[in-house]
Amino acid sequence: MDISWSYALLGTAVNGAAIVTGGVLGALLGNRIPERIKQRVLQGIALSVLLIGIKMALETQNMLVVVFSLVIGGIVGELLGIDAWLRRVGDWLELRASQSGSGVAQSFVFATLLYGVGSMAVMGALESGLLGQHQILYVKAILDGTTSVALAASMGIGVSLSAVPVVLYQGSIALAAGSLQPFLGANVVGELSGVGGLLILAVGLNMLELQEIKVANFLPAFVVVLVWVGILPTLL
Repeated sequence: MDISWSYALLGTAVNGAAIVTGGVLGALLGNRIPERIKQRVLQGIALSVLLIGIKMALETQNMLVVVFSLVIGGIVGELLGIDAWLRRVGDWLELRASQSGSGVAQSFVFATLLYGVGSMAVMGALESGLLGQHQILYVKAILDGTTSVALAASMGIGVSLSAVPVVLYQGSIALAAGSLQPFLGANVVGELSGVGGLLILAVGLNMLELQEIKVANFLPAFVVVLVWVGILPTLL
């Protein structure tokens, strides 16, 4: 199925709208939301993330492709230090924002890092572009919108402004991935979903604080699937 650019950006648009809405509500509500309510909401979202991950993972038709792609991709990601690099970028941006002395700038940078520098943003954008599905970004929108309420209540309206870089970042990934979609067969899509589903499971486990998994280091697994299932068979 060919995916139009507007449909590829649907999940990103919903995500951006949720951040803006949550930020505005948070700024209006202040700190009136009890902490226990916030925790229950986040746990409910985490459980939903686990369910989506399981559903996506079961779409694989070749378990060996998924297993070896995750292993090889994880090794490559660890050697490249993707997770550590993202953390360094985040620390640098946060330091620059704190030096500016502007409360709006600090809340803007902090929220941008929280919503954009993470594996869920990348996987969700890839799902939108490659598969024409937006489940990950819809769940991310609920998570980001809920978090925006809490952040804006304490940090201010600058949280809503983070929607702009998040939309540009995720939208660019979705459009770039969408350019590859016409060349992907159903077998490639199935294995990409399998890998993505297991990584979404890892995100859910991290959210529940059951296990810390450096999900970003597994992102090269998507490339392994594309090469193994999409390119190699045409060369052999």
